[in-house]
Amino acid sequence: MSEENMVEPILKVEDLKVHFHAGGGLFSKKKVVKAVDGVSFEIMPGETFGLVGESGCGKSTTGRAIVKIYNPTSGKIYYKGEDITHIKGKELKDFRQNVQMIFQDPYASLNPRMTVGEIIREPMDIHNIYKTKEERENRVRELLEIVGLKPDHIRRYPHEFSGGQRQRIGIARTLALRPKFIVCDEPISALDVSIQAQVINLLEHIQKEMGISYLFIAHDLSMVKHISDRIGVMYLGHLVEVGDSDDVYHRPLHPYTQALLSAVPIPDPKTAREKQRIVLEGELPSPIDPPSGCRFHTRCPIAQAKCSEEAPEFREIGEGHFCACHYAAPFPIKESHIDL
Repeated sequence: MSEENMVEPILKVEDLKVHFHAGGGLFSKKKVVKAVDGVSFEIMPGETFGLVGESGCGKSTTGRAIVKIYNPTSGKIYYKGEDITHIKGKELKDFRQNVQMIFQDPYASLNPRMTVGEIIREPMDIHNIYKTKEERENRVRELLEIVGLKPDHIRRYPHEFSGGQRQRIGIARTLALRPKFIVCDEPISALDVSIQAQVINLLEHIQKEMGISYLFIAHDLSMVKHISDRIGVMYLGHLVEVGDSDDVYHRPLHPYTQALLSAVPIPDPKTAREKQRIVLEGELPSPIDPPSGCRFHTRCPIAQAKCSEEAPEFREIGEGHFCACHYAAPFPIKESHIDL
């Protein structure tokens, strides 16, 4: 066996399900929201795994289940080969020192009553990382410089900063404990386009310097393709496609992935006019009562009778390229009359 094949994944998710109760009582049927319903993937050390999909598909819930904000209904989560699905107490505290999260809204995730220095220092205080206050303050100043802020910002409050600067503060807080794995939950979606590129470049630089692995969650497939080594596409609680970022972006197998890619804006007006946009009919079905068979069949342009009766197997179509579609093929775009 080659040395490359012997490397264990830093994170492994097996058949993860996260369900929430949504009402129902003594005389009515209990409603269950199947936010995540059987997701499996693995992330290697130093790798960025991108997770994309529409709002409500379960990608953020997946990330929050990994960092133990939500408790999984069933399934397994492994970190460095250890089952951390139901850890508590000191084990959970130790786990959170190695696995951190960058949140979507930089303002909501920062305490407005605390200074920037106090916000970044708080994880060190909780985990008792450095012995003296002076050592912790020096580390805070060092982290501010790493994320592109000035050390003298340490005494200022979150409201004194722009959105991009606040997200940098959030990233500095995430790095305070020197984590090995970070869940990036749509860290750029609340920022201006010009600032998005700066934050992405910062995350790439940090990964290169510190060897951190990312689970990068976002809506924008083109941005995910830029930062990710591999991409997973989610729809209604299921993974429908997983593969290398270039393969998924240039050779999409699932009709839903093709539809997402057709919506990516093109800067050249002439090319954009000639490009055919795939418009999916209908709304995203409710995760309380998902469609039978393939969950995408109610909106799929190539759906057949089999799709509503039988759930497709998540199978390997090409090398390292997996897809959950009965009619997926190496080049399905021509067969389905979808022109990207």
